[in-house]
Formats: sequence, C-alpha cells, structure tokens
Amino acid sequence: MRTVLLTIAFALCLSAADYVTNSAGVLLPDPVATPGVVRTTDAKEICAKSFRTKPFRKTTQAMKKAVCAAYGVKNCPHSGVLELDHLCPLELGCADDIRNLWPEPASPTPGYHQKDVLENFLHREVCAGRLGLQVAQQQIMHDWYSAWLAIPRKNPGSLVSVNPVDNVDPAIDPATR
Repeated sequence: MRTVLLTIAFALCLSAADYVTNSAGVLLPDPVATPGVVRTTDAKEICAKSFRTKPFRKTTQAMKKAVCAAYGVKNCPHSGVLELDHLCPLELGCADDIRNLWPEPASPTPGYHQKDVLENFLHREVCAGRLGLQVAQQQIMHDWYSAWLAIPRKNPGSLVSVNPVDNVDPAIDPATR
C-alpha cells in the first residue's frame, strides 16, 4: 500500500516532467523527475561473481505507468522504440526506484542501446579497479551522454554505429578479445 501511495504522490508531483535536449540533440531525463537513486556504493558487492540484479528488480506496473504519465508518453514502454530504463543502472548498485526510471528512446542516436554500452563499460571499469563506483554512478546520473562520449573507441571520429559496440576499443572491452 505504501508503494502505491508513493507512486501516486510521485505522479502528481511530476505531471510535467520534460526531457532535456542537450546541444547534440540527445534526449536526457528530467533532472528533477529522474535524479537517479543509489542503493549501494559497495563495489565489492556489484563486482562479486555471484552478483545478479534480479533481487533488486522490483519495478511494478504502477511505477511504469506513473513514470510514463509523468513524461507524457502514451505507448510506453514500446519494444525497439522506447524502454523504461534506470538512469543509474542496477548493475552499478543503483535502485529500482521511481526517481531512477525514465522512458528512454532508442533514437535519436545515441539512445538506450548506446547507454547500455556505457553501463557495461562502467561496470567493467569499476570491477577492474580503474574507476570508483561512486564516480561511475555520478557520471551516469549527471550526464550519461558525456560519459558515453568518453569511452575509448577504435575509431575516435566515429561516435555512433549501427552496432553500438563496434566502436569500443577491444583493449578495454574484454568481451571483444
């Protein structure tokens, strides 16, 4: 019952959530409606071989409807076009909380496919000890697009591709070795 009341209260407060469009035309979440919510700052937890996000994945239909309504999106989520995404991913120790959800489009590019690449990259960097977990969380919550641009790429002049992992430098992406 408490979750339902919080969801209703959130929807009433955020009836005017708007995407923010940066200078590159990338749609970012409303920083007031979707500031991101951290669940843990313990890198050992999220880097443990046994770590899974399923125990923390608790998005209800009421939460989904409230977030979509707050952003004024009717067909939400819509497979291949728009997904309800965690601004700060569960993989980085963030919470399945209504303040961490937003309807993220696939296009314009970069969209949710490219953000997924960033999430995996940041998780690998944290677990390899090259980046602090709190730094990764703040980067993705503050401006995921700028963090995505900072990923080392094989072809620095190419920022997007049909396959979002094509441009990731294999030296920093163990999945491509």
